[in-house]
Parts: sequence; C-alpha cells; structure tokens
Amino acid sequence: MAILEEKDVMKMLEETSAVMHGHFLLTSGLHSPMYVEKFNVLQHPKYTERLCQEIARRYANDNVELVVGPMTGGILLAHEVGKALGTRAIFTERVDGKMTLRRGFQIPKGTRVLVVEDIVTTGGSVKEVVEVVKESEGELVGVGLLVDRSGGKVDFGVRTEALLHLSVETFQPDACPLCAKGIEFTKRGRTGK
Repeated sequence: MAILEEKDVMKMLEETSAVMHGHFLLTSGLHSPMYVEKFNVLQHPKYTERLCQEIARRYANDNVELVVGPMTGGILLAHEVGKALGTRAIFTERVDGKMTLRRGFQIPKGTRVLVVEDIVTTGGSVKEVVEVVKESEGELVGVGLLVDRSGGKVDFGVRTEALLHLSVETFQPDACPLCAKGIEFTKRGRTGK
C-alpha cells in the first residue's frame, strides 16, 4: 500500500469539505479562522480506513498491544488503527470532568499502548488519555494524530506521528481580531461564512 503524504491527506479533507474557513470557537476555548470538521471526512469509511492504516503503518514495528482514543472522534480512529494493527481498541470518556476508562475497559500493567486522536490544537485531551495510560501502568509507545494544528507546539514526551501538520492562528477570546471586527461564529457543519 502506498504511503500517504500530507498532500494526500489534505486532498481527502478538501474533497469531503472537512477544512472550513470562518470564525470558530474551538474545544480548547480559543478562537480560530479555520476549523477541521473531522466528521466530514470520518463519515466516509473508505477514507477513515485509509487514514488509520497510515497511522498504523507508522507504528507497525512498535509491538503495539492496545490502541486508545478519547471519545468521540478517537473512538473511530482507535477502532480502525487497532483493526489495522490486529490489536484491541478502547476509548476514554470524561466523567465529572476527568478522563477515565469505563465500560469494563482496562489497560493491564505493562501493555504497550498507542494513543490516537483526530485533531490536536493544545493537546489537552491527548495529555489526559496519556495520564490514564500512566495511571494504569501501561507503556506508552506513541501518539498518532490525524491532524496536528498546533504548529508543532504540542509535546507528549513520546514519538508523535501526525498525518497532516497545519499552522493555524488561534486567539484568546479577549484578543481575537475576528471578534473585534464583529464577525459572528461560524456554525460547524456548514462551509463558508
């Protein structure tokens, strides 16, 4: 299977209208003129499978025993990467504001774990999942990302592979030039302004 390059990943995102422009409120609380609506691409199983096969390929020689992703987009990615690696795949959820394992999911001590996530801006969710792995005494092998939009600023202390790197400006709400211009937030799921 051919290696997916960044241009190939961007083409998939553009073909599915996953890359959006406007004024967005991100999960992190920051504002941004660009948003990647991951579910526009993840709703297509053939793209999801192909993207996850590429993440899996990058960790194929790392003896991954378990793939973990945070709810919601991370569930699909964990499942498909786990399938490609022939491993188990589980997900974490927030309970009372804390990322945790539920539904009988466990990370046995010493298990070699790959954490996957869809879009990273600040890396907060991934850091929470990494903490769950550490609390379970799992061995963190790496972090696989669909898109790193942090501009290379996130560091999880382990090899991190992103299929696409984007440097997109983000703004604190009180310093957002889009807010200063009176531009309303763009509703997710719609392209354009």
